Amino acid sequence: MQKDIISLYEAKPSVYTKEHLKLFDSFISALNSGSIRACEPSDNDWKVNQWIKMGILVGFRMGILAEILWSDNKPFFDKHTIKEKLFRLEDQVRIVPGGSSARNGCFIAAGTTIMPPAFINIGAYVDSGTMVDSHALVGSCAQIGKNVHLSAGAMIGGVLEPIGSRPVIIEDEVFVGGNTGIYEGIIVKSKAVIASGTIITSSTPIFDSVHGTFLERDNGGSFTIPIGAVVVPGTRPLKSNPSYQIACPIIVKYRDTKTDKAVQLEQDLRIILD
Repeated sequence: MQKDIISLYEAKPSVYTKEHLKLFDSFISALNSGSIRACEPSDNDWKVNQWIKMGILVGFRMGILAEILWSDNKPFFDKHTIKEKLFRLEDQVRIVPGGSSARNGCFIAAGTTIMPPAFINIGAYVDSGTMVDSHALVGSCAQIGKNVHLSAGAMIGGVLEPIGSRPVIIEDEVFVGGNTGIYEGIIVKSKAVIASGTIITSSTPIFDSVHGTFLERDNGGSFTIPIGAVVVPGTRPLKSNPSYQIACPIIVKYRDTKTDKAVQLEQDLRIILD
């Protein structure tokens, strides 16, 4: 499949055949099952599978804008190749009614909970035990680990182009607070806590107050938030004019028993309320 997808992406045919559509359907099915993914762990790092993005872009190229019936026969309008993801009871994904949607070609593991309204885009990977809360977004090809909590209004950026760009990666047991934004290939390592209102991008310096240093860029040209780091919104003086401040997320500490209890309390309340 990989070889065929790459060939079709590079060929850019003016007319797509039934065989091309059949190849794309098989590709989407593999994404839905989680047997292939846009980015995967490799030797304590993450490997970007460029051909997955190529396949998604092929689907957009060959698609024709069409009216597609949604739940309750409400129409939406998108490329006919990129439909809504359909769930069954045996998938064991809890989706509360009220406007949530997942695009075909994303993987959502059993044990995931999706609160309305939330959106999960094509190519995304959401592992088991994760909560995608109200108004949260999981962008194209973003990778979300096990037992992650994406709080209300959390924006996890996606990426399709450039092909080689790394998507945002949230590893296992990370807590992402409300109204946060994590974009541009940021990796958040396991058990980290991102406080409400924190915005993290590849162009935003991140200060580690525990060690007294700024984080250095990683091999992907972005930043990696360390294991167990607790990150809060912050500012730093503008170099050209210290009278002004610009955004600078700050690691204020590393996860400890007190942090664990606070996160656990939030999780317990979530279970009760949901």
